[in-house]
Formats: sequence, structure tokens, C-alpha cells
Amino acid sequence: MTMSTGSLAGKTLFVSGASRGIGLAIALRAAKDGANVAIAAKTDQPHPKLPGTIHTAAEEIEAAGGKALPLVCDIRDEAAVEAAVAKAVEAFGGIDICVNNASAIMLTGTLETPMKRYDLMHQINGRGTYVVSRACIPHLKKAENPHVLNLSPPLDMNPKWFAPHPAYSMAKYTMSIYAMAMAEEFKRDGIAFNTLWPRTAIATAAVANLLGGDQLVAKSRTPEIMADAAHVILTKPSREFTGQHCMDDIVLYEAGVRDFAGYQVNPDETELAPDFFVPDTLPPPPGSLPGPMGGKLGH
Repeated sequence: MTMSTGSLAGKTLFVSGASRGIGLAIALRAAKDGANVAIAAKTDQPHPKLPGTIHTAAEEIEAAGGKALPLVCDIRDEAAVEAAVAKAVEAFGGIDICVNNASAIMLTGTLETPMKRYDLMHQINGRGTYVVSRACIPHLKKAENPHVLNLSPPLDMNPKWFAPHPAYSMAKYTMSIYAMAMAEEFKRDGIAFNTLWPRTAIATAAVANLLGGDQLVAKSRTPEIMADAAHVILTKPSREFTGQHCMDDIVLYEAGVRDFAGYQVNPDETELAPDFFVPDTLPPPPGSLPGPMGGKLGH
């Protein structure tokens, strides 16, 4: 297995929604290099159904070798985001990387989606990504190899991704459109804007409790595949790699990984559940995927 030879030692990451799941996995991977991580999330007290708070995340990051700054932050609140970014800069001297991971989901059609839930998804996924990026960009301009990574899908406009849950799909696609737009807008500043999306279901607490239960978790990959793929992207030269919509296993395959069984919850499973928004035309990395995949999932 070949991984990125780059290091995030001494780099400062501002990660939204990093108290659990994929966001925490990305933070822990950076912490192994000795990175600083500002954990911007709402979960200050334990959630009845979802494990992890900003404080438990901070403990894990410190134990992994990084430095952590837990920040209570609702990314719908512009003033709260700006205050959190200012605290991160004060604590660590700047920001090198922004990871827009925070997201809200409701997989319902037009008539079944109340406007309160519509507003929540668009305020967190789309507007929240915009607010966090906007607050970090002035500091990223001063960084040596600045990156913004949005956890959002490739822009496949097949109607099948929109018809079952248009409000959610539009909220997630907004994140990807912002990455595409800002990659061009800030190209001269050398700030990379990219997206990352999983090909398969990822075994997070939200998936286990809210979407598919243990049966779906067994057909999933672990958050570490997203963390390793993010690490590869975030250590690339920002002026050379920007405006890309990336798939986790393709990023890793191009980095030399050939055995993906270690990322599976069940290494013997041959029918992994694919995620939403994965284009039908996307070829699998040769020899890396275990057999056919069935089922559906969203993040």
C-alpha cells in the first residue's frame, strides 16, 4: 500500500462537523502527522443517539499526536463562524486547510419535505459551506499550501439523483458548485478548492442509527478511507490540484493503493452498498473493487 508522502505536520485545519464520523476521521489522520485541528461543531453535550462531542474529539486528536481546539459553532451563524475562525488563528497562528464536512440530510420528496427541513439543509450544506469558506479565505491566502475540501458529490446531473429528494440533492450539489466556482475565483491566490465523495456507504453513527442500521453498516467501508483520501488531496500542491471532484477509492488507487479490503467493515463482503451521486459512467479502479454492489445510501 502506497500513501501520500506529504505531511500535515504543523498545519492548521479548520474542520466543520468534526465531532464524529468522517470529519473526525479526517482530523485524526491529520493529527497523526502532528497537525493542529480546530473542531467546529454544535455538539458540546452528548447526543442521545450519536456518539461524540467536540470535547471527546479533542481528546482523540491529542492522543493521536495533534493539537486540538474544540469550538462550539453553529455554521448557520455568521458571527459564530467568524469568532471560531478568529480563535483558531489566535491559537495556532493561521489556517492552512478548511474542511467543509458539516451536513444535514432528509431523504424525502417535495411534498414530504417541510420548509423547516428544507431551510436546515440549505443553511448548513450550502450556506454553511459558503460562510465557513468565506471566513477562512483571508487566512488561507497567507498559507504556504492552502486547501479547501468540501465533502460533496461530483456534479452528475442525472435526474435520478434529484427526483427522490430534490431538496437534499440541491443542498449537497450547492457545496460542489461553490468548490468549482471558488477554485477559479481564487486560482491566482493559490488556494485549492476540491470536493471528495465516497463511492460506497460509509459506516458512521448516522448511517447506523438513521439510515440503514447494522445490515447497511456491514456493506459499508470505514471512515478511514475518506480520511486517507483527504490526506492525499490536502498534501498535493494547491496550485496544481484544484477544481477537482474526487472519489475516495480513485484518489487512493492513483496514490498506489491496491488492496481496499482493509477499509471494509466486513472484509469478506462482496456486495458493498454504493453511495448516492456516483456517476454511472465512473469506471472502478482496476482490480480494486470487490464484485458487484447493490443498494443505495446518502450522507
